[in-house]
Amino acid sequence: MPELPEVETTCRGIAPHIVGRSVREVIVREPRLRWPVPRKLNQLMSGAQFLSVSRRAKYLLLETERGIVMVHLGMSGSLRIMPADTPPLFHDHIDVVLDDGRCLRYHDPRRFGSFHWLETQQHPLLDHLGPEPLSETFSGAYLYGRSRGRRIPLKQFIMDGKVVVGVGNIYANEALFMAGIHPARAAGRVSEMRYELLVTAIKQVLGDAIEQGGTTLRDFVGGDGSPGYFAQQLRVYGRSGQPCRQCRTALKEIRQGGRSTVLCPQCQR
Repeated sequence: MPELPEVETTCRGIAPHIVGRSVREVIVREPRLRWPVPRKLNQLMSGAQFLSVSRRAKYLLLETERGIVMVHLGMSGSLRIMPADTPPLFHDHIDVVLDDGRCLRYHDPRRFGSFHWLETQQHPLLDHLGPEPLSETFSGAYLYGRSRGRRIPLKQFIMDGKVVVGVGNIYANEALFMAGIHPARAAGRVSEMRYELLVTAIKQVLGDAIEQGGTTLRDFVGGDGSPGYFAQQLRVYGRSGQPCRQCRTALKEIRQGGRSTVLCPQCQR
């Protein structure tokens, strides 16, 4: 599914095309997403101007002068800018038609995404989220403090959105390898010094992925239709059985919380 870098890539990709533009109409072809699309979305948005585009965790916040559209891309969703008269494909569920003849088109084969209308930036889905991983608030000292007494495996701990947002499965694998920490180690048994290394690794791997346009997974594309290319740089994820790029030991795959974890049994302790 699209993770934080993919959502950030989409945010940066669509912002220059919609900020300052007004909405001509909203066409909803399929309202049955993870949550029903608001019935009055066209009425609420028509004529409104986009003021900003931002991201909180994996949610896109498209702010207009009347309110905010909060979008989640789900498992397979994408937003693209294209001419409004482009014939829609079967899974093109929503068009936000702009005043310049283009549209912001939402494509989602699995329909696990969502569109919510917010009067303010307060919403139950945004409440209780942890800090952004690229913010100054997210630090080794912060993780160390949150982890005291916790027996949960470290990988699951850093993937908990109440602890920190946006560290999905791919990037948790990569960061733990870069920090040299075993993903099954209890969160409460990691020193503050090692948490500092882990935070540095998380920031680096997410920053690199954003710069390279996200990770190429299934049918993810950015706002301009371009695929991500970070998959070429992955150190462990998806490489089970292949040699570690540091020590040449065969990488091992284990299951944690129903998800695949790939690690180097030699480099990660």
